[in-house]
Amino acid sequence: MPEVVSFTAPGNVALVPCDAAPLVPGSVRVRTWYSGISAGTELTAYRGSNPYLSRTWDAERRLFVEGQPTFAYPVVGWGYSEVGEVVEVADDVPEGMAGPVVGDVVHGIWGHRSEAVVPAAAVRDRVWRGGDAVSGTFARVGAIALNAVLAADVRLGDRVAVFGQGVIGLLATRVAVLSGAQVVAVDALDRRLDAARAMGAGAVVAADAPGGAGAVVREWSGGGVDAAIELSGSDRALHEAVRSVVVDGTVVAAGFYQGGAAHLRLGEEFHHNRVRIVASQISGVPGELRSRWDQPRLVRTFMDQVRQGRVDVRSLVTDVVDAADVATIFARLDRGDPDILQAVLRFPAAPDDP
Repeated sequence: MPEVVSFTAPGNVALVPCDAAPLVPGSVRVRTWYSGISAGTELTAYRGSNPYLSRTWDAERRLFVEGQPTFAYPVVGWGYSEVGEVVEVADDVPEGMAGPVVGDVVHGIWGHRSEAVVPAAAVRDRVWRGGDAVSGTFARVGAIALNAVLAADVRLGDRVAVFGQGVIGLLATRVAVLSGAQVVAVDALDRRLDAARAMGAGAVVAADAPGGAGAVVREWSGGGVDAAIELSGSDRALHEAVRSVVVDGTVVAAGFYQGGAAHLRLGEEFHHNRVRIVASQISGVPGELRSRWDQPRLVRTFMDQVRQGRVDVRSLVTDVVDAADVATIFARLDRGDPDILQAVLRFPAAPDDP
């Protein structure tokens, strides 16, 4: 019987049985090998802090409003970084170049589940031909990182600060370097700062540096960086990012911020330096790029860099655990285990050697 990860209540997550989905016209059945955990987003379900769990998302007005929560526990099938093998193809899906075939290894979004039925078109261009299937789980998080760098309008010779060196922050550091920027990475953990250096950061700054990381970044850059990208989801880090940029500089707020923003003081550097804060979220690309960029292009571009060996995503994987052990890995993530960078769930169909 298929299985799926279910958040049953705050602090509770388990792998539970589920019904097999029927194969419908235009679809394929994919048996999951690996599914990457996006800790920032998924911990909001684990902790109960996601706004969808407490308020109504009015899609037409694009507002959160008081009322019945948009969804409630159990929260089933979260996850957006999957790799698996096509095991069944609907009769109307063209063979060969026009559609995926049985045996193809594909990456996509179908949640932490042992198998899924997905539209053939959704995975047609996502056949993974790299040597390491686990690397395919980075498609979505890589696209998020690239989207943030595009929002920062990074150009050759720019000085860029990346606040937060979790997985997406490390990928943003690497993408910014590949774009020609001089990058300074900020984080609280030495291990992550070491990883940032490996990704090409020219300098690193401790998040708790005396006087604030923003002031240290300003000194490193000789008066402020051209842009800062904040990916930790901390309002304190967002404030330091604002402090770090030049007059009329840009701060990209790409973290998933929870609760209030007591440490973001808009009457200080933000006001006096005319700082521009822009949001970056994977549901859309920067407005000025919409005629040329979309989510599929973000994914293709990032994964091409992985295939070419220009982004070493495999070095970020610290934990590959059986999906049945999902509760243990989320407990470690919840308490901020410093030894975890990227955790990946392994399903029974996966090859023996990840």
